[in-house]
Amino acid sequence: MTRATRTPAGAPAALGTPSGPSGAPGTAQGLRVTGTARAAVAARAAVAAGAVRAVALRAATGPRSATADAVLAAAFLAAMLVERVGAAPRIGGAMPAAVLLSAVAAGSLAVRRRAPLAAYLAGSAALSAEALFVLASPVTPYANLVGLYSLGLYATRHRARCGPVIVLLGMAAYFAGASGAYAGIPAGSLFLWLLAWALGYATARRQEERDTARLLIRRRVAAEERTRIARELHDLVGHTLNVMVVQAGAARLVLARDPEETRALLAGLEETGRDALDELDRVLGLLRRTGPPPDGTGLQPGLADLPRLAARTGRAGVAVDLAVDAAAGDLPRTLDVSAYRIVQEALTNTVKHARAGSAAVALRRTAGTLDIVVRDDGRGAAPGYTPGRGLLGIAERVAVFGGTLEHGGGEGGGFLLHVVLPVP
Repeated sequence: MTRATRTPAGAPAALGTPSGPSGAPGTAQGLRVTGTARAAVAARAAVAAGAVRAVALRAATGPRSATADAVLAAAFLAAMLVERVGAAPRIGGAMPAAVLLSAVAAGSLAVRRRAPLAAYLAGSAALSAEALFVLASPVTPYANLVGLYSLGLYATRHRARCGPVIVLLGMAAYFAGASGAYAGIPAGSLFLWLLAWALGYATARRQEERDTARLLIRRRVAAEERTRIARELHDLVGHTLNVMVVQAGAARLVLARDPEETRALLAGLEETGRDALDELDRVLGLLRRTGPPPDGTGLQPGLADLPRLAARTGRAGVAVDLAVDAAAGDLPRTLDVSAYRIVQEALTNTVKHARAGSAAVALRRTAGTLDIVVRDDGRGAAPGYTPGRGLLGIAERVAVFGGTLEHGGGEGGGFLLHVVLPVP
């Protein structure tokens, strides 16, 4: 036997390895595919991060958040005005400017989520001007601290990183104008302000990473579900249509000389179509379910349906010799369905490609494994052949269970497919 493909456990990665004309892995091409895959993953992550950022921004700027920020700004403004009134003798004629700067510093908090960088710039400018030209307020720095935390939490990565620079400039101006009491920037104040920014920035990045991970997981699950649906429909529709095409072609050839044979072929064609419609209805019913299907519902075929599959294949001109071990009937439902689909796809390939007159299907359950062998007497595999969608679909099913797959030319000719699936 010539082994063209062997798929061990964990084979999805191997499926992406390209092969050259002889079926051997193409190293340079494989490296290019790997690099492309990495770039695609990075692109998907960037798109996901952008989508998460947009969702987070909409959530942060909703009506409730805007109301909460307006209340926060009003509370700070009230505290600032009370303090300004108490310091009126020292402020003197600069009171209108002091009130205006307090309004700017407090009002910037009202837009701290929607425009965090602009809000913090306005608040820092008001704080610096207050210390340089009016009188440093003990309340305004706390509003500035909230604005800095908001900058780290709500701004984009690029804009949030401007925070430490603005802090240094703002503190230099504030302490320079704070009645000359400070010769420089106190380390404790600088540490506190940078800590507030770091807390906001780190919280935002962690949340962004969690949201991005959740979004990527949802997209991956959706992609896997689409692949599963495509595989199910390919197995069902591909097999049935191939059988029906062969039956229709045979009926056309004998139409003039053997009406009875034509009638029998057309009856078989009708029966095959009805079986396909019933199975398609079961598959679509499964896909429409909002929850997991209950066990034993029979929404998908299993090994018990192999005789019908063999009869349908026989109507297409390929006699099927079916040998199923009695112990193979007691399998987990997912394994039972997958084993049926593997045999179905193997027989579809026999009808479509092999030009075979007969095929032998053998299923044997041993200790911990299910052994599936499908052999036909057709023309066999061409040298250096490349597996098509059918064989790749079988490989995906086998990889899910951590089994092995071998396919290629048999020792006595024809095509051989051998699958070993672990049985829990």
